[in-house]
Amino acid sequence: MSTRFQQLLLVTTLGVALGGVSGCAVNPATGGTSVVLSGSNSEWETGQEMYNKFLEEGAFYEDPELQAYVEKIGQRLVAESDMPDRKFTFSIIDAPEINAFATPGGFIYVNRGLIGYLNTEAELAGVIGHEIAHVTARHHGRRKTASTTSKVLSTTAYVLTGSSAVYEASNMYGAEVISGYGRDMELEADGLGAEYMYKAGYEPEALLDVIGVLKNQEQFMRLKAKAAGKSGTTYHGLYATHPRNDKRLQTVIRAANELDDGTYIESPEEPGEFRRVTDGLVWGESVEGQRADDRYYHNKLGFTIEQPEGWSVTTSSQSVVAAAPDGSASLTITLRRKDPAATPQSVLESSANGELSAGETLQQSGLDGYTAVAAAAGKNKRLAVFNLGNLTYLFDGSATDFAASDAQLRTLIESFRAMHPKEKSSSNGRYVRYIQVPRGADVGSLAASTRIPDAEAQLRLINDFYPRGEPRTGDWIKVIQ
Repeated sequence: MSTRFQQLLLVTTLGVALGGVSGCAVNPATGGTSVVLSGSNSEWETGQEMYNKFLEEGAFYEDPELQAYVEKIGQRLVAESDMPDRKFTFSIIDAPEINAFATPGGFIYVNRGLIGYLNTEAELAGVIGHEIAHVTARHHGRRKTASTTSKVLSTTAYVLTGSSAVYEASNMYGAEVISGYGRDMELEADGLGAEYMYKAGYEPEALLDVIGVLKNQEQFMRLKAKAAGKSGTTYHGLYATHPRNDKRLQTVIRAANELDDGTYIESPEEPGEFRRVTDGLVWGESVEGQRADDRYYHNKLGFTIEQPEGWSVTTSSQSVVAAAPDGSASLTITLRRKDPAATPQSVLESSANGELSAGETLQQSGLDGYTAVAAAAGKNKRLAVFNLGNLTYLFDGSATDFAASDAQLRTLIESFRAMHPKEKSSSNGRYVRYIQVPRGADVGSLAASTRIPDAEAQLRLINDFYPRGEPRTGDWIKVIQ
């Protein structure tokens, strides 16, 4: 996201589970026993609140067949987990970033963008199993983040907007999802995930392939950054070497094979099913371009605000003005460069004219703000300040009958947020398609007709040929069309 959304979380050591029943299980990362304790209902409520926000904002990828496929894989893994009776919810986020994450209460999310870089059902099972393990090992609770319940909207806003400004402006729970859990917890999640995979009939080594996808992306991004004279970015940074050379990681994942008691476990993979359900997957930014009819969108600045029926919105180089059709009320938005040392409250108090009252901190869509009523010359105004990106937005609401209009002015102010990716104007959509490699073709020749940046590197990355691999004639290969 850029790497801005959550990076794929990688693994784990002490398995304390969240919610559901109590019990214990062998921990493949340590060889010891992992205690599974029942967790607090508040964690489920937090996860449900985040899920509802995603649903409300249209964050989910609308492909019923692919959603059912992910759900089927997830529930098969849950049945073999340390919490088989717990309710888990699996969803696909309509975002191009290569990420997957879990939230409290058993809510598992996989980005559409990550699925496009996987090549087998077992790899997808590795992603999902790893995230299930973060829940069964109760990693959210063990992080003891104080703001887990109070910053839900900040987290969801960051996911939905992909805005680094939202993240940087928020001391939010989502920071732990973005940064991962530390190597021991990540190794534990890899070990438990591999165990669940094995019991469900998948090859645990597929998880190494998933982590290899991330390492390839990391290498590609670093080379791009170096060529541009910038510092490199990383998707996870937990493994200094490629996973195929990381002995501790290999030991943790392959320990799942030691569970073999001679019982035959049939592979759940149906030949060609993964290819069939992922053919036509959207690649890159969302092509839906969804915009609500009752909102105003500022494409250049990347913000949106509610536009009540009949209201007009006019823009100039100095301001954006929303006005009621009869002129009885208006909201003017001006902006200035953000002062990192100033808070929204201090900006409002230093710039307001008149006596301030009813001051209140605002937290919405991942943004921190402040609002108050200013009284001067016998008139009241509704003022507010928000920081978004490198800019500070100042709101000035006035009305002929302020008492009657203040509630609506405040509603308008509280509807201010960054635009979601699918609300931004998009070009013609591109999709992942499968073809069989023609005789004499290679990645370079196939990339020649693909009009995307870094086409050859991208085709290598989505087909696991990075940096130099080549397909064989007749092989199925993914292309971008």
